[in-house]
Amino acid sequence: MPRSSGNGAVTRSTLRQQIADALRDEVLAGRLQPGQEFTVKEIADQYGVSATPVREALVDLSAQGLLDADQHRGFRVHEYSAEDFRGMIEARDLVIEGMFHALTTGQHASGQPGDPRVAAVLAGVRRRGEEAQRAAAAGDLTVLIGYDLRFWRELAALFGNPYLADFLHRLRVQTWVCAVQHLSRLRDLRGELWAGHTELVDALGARDTDTARSIIAGYNAHSIALIERLASG
Repeated sequence: MPRSSGNGAVTRSTLRQQIADALRDEVLAGRLQPGQEFTVKEIADQYGVSATPVREALVDLSAQGLLDADQHRGFRVHEYSAEDFRGMIEARDLVIEGMFHALTTGQHASGQPGDPRVAAVLAGVRRRGEEAQRAAAAGDLTVLIGYDLRFWRELAALFGNPYLADFLHRLRVQTWVCAVQHLSRLRDLRGELWAGHTELVDALGARDTDTARSIIAGYNAHSIALIERLASG
């Protein structure tokens, strides 16, 4: 039986994730710009850690499509086009449609209508949606992204498929990274950002998938039109 590597491996794995999370947040906040280049050593020096967990974190972010790896020059923030954004929306829509199908056919793991556990989770998701709506109205993109990602992650978890929830979360992170690269051109985001979170929760809580689909379709159309307008301007 192989010997356990002990706390050292756990610590390194945790550090790797912490660095990946921190760098992803830097990209989402627009502090790491599209095309910006950096090396493993630069990031290791910035965080005061060894190169190994940094390299692993950067490889993870590359696998998620957020960074591009260059064998000779290190890494750079991936630059997304409006066409990339449309493709992400289409992929995201397919995943969400699978969630709606599970809800319609009763193949989900969220329990029956009126289940107090489901009601409690939906109440929490709705609170995330309310915060996201307030951030959208205020044009606070960083706060909106944080609440929006939590909103969708908790909503997806209701369907009991962790693989689906994780895949949707990765898609949403990618979509936001792409959107931020274009939204940074706007000086004032008030009134520009989608804010239909609570309406979607209410529709799903009532098992009204037709209304939920309509809300999502409006969301997608609004987002694509905004990003394409910014990309062309």
